[in-house]
Amino acid sequence: MNDLTAVDVLVNPDETTLEHAHAWNARMRQSVPDGFALDASHQPHITTLQRYVRTADLADAYDAVHRTLAATDTSALSYQAVAIRHADWGVPGQGLAVILLRPGPQVLDFQAALLAAISPFTESGGTAAAFVTDPGEAISQSTLDWVDGYVPAQIGPDRYTAHITVGFATLDDLGTIEAEPFDAFTVRPASVAVYQLGNSGAARKHLRSWTNPN
Repeated sequence: MNDLTAVDVLVNPDETTLEHAHAWNARMRQSVPDGFALDASHQPHITTLQRYVRTADLADAYDAVHRTLAATDTSALSYQAVAIRHADWGVPGQGLAVILLRPGPQVLDFQAALLAAISPFTESGGTAAAFVTDPGEAISQSTLDWVDGYVPAQIGPDRYTAHITVGFATLDDLGTIEAEPFDAFTVRPASVAVYQLGNSGAARKHLRSWTNPN
């Protein structure tokens, strides 16, 4: 098998959205104090596409992202933050909480263009070696499967779940949090980047980034 790198082509959100994400992360850490903090190796972000890229072809994949950005009006990309929701990532009694986003139609067009551009450089079957890990850390099966199945599970209308991950909380606390009123707000991109992934979809290692080219 070729050496693979688990990558996330992601949108870095605007400063107001980052403030919201850090506030929600602080609340999740009140529920699970040893849960991860949003920091330099756990960046708040909006995933557009996750794939296992052949490590030898990473430079070609970066060029493909750059060409796609050059052909995209990134100022038209927008999302609406609509709720706090969670998913099961294999941690007993806990859920991984996200700010759920409703993507605009231009976001889905951008995702489709990215997929077409970088698919020649991707393969399935990545292992834990494709990810960033801390000493002694094991990559969860949920994480491995999520990246492998991102296409087609998260591609296109009615499949893509745009979100910003904000941390782990107990299921009991999440029941309370998700029942509370949520003040919707608009999210806009500040830049686009490629990161190497860690556990639970964390953006762990910056590989390349681009500000709005338009």
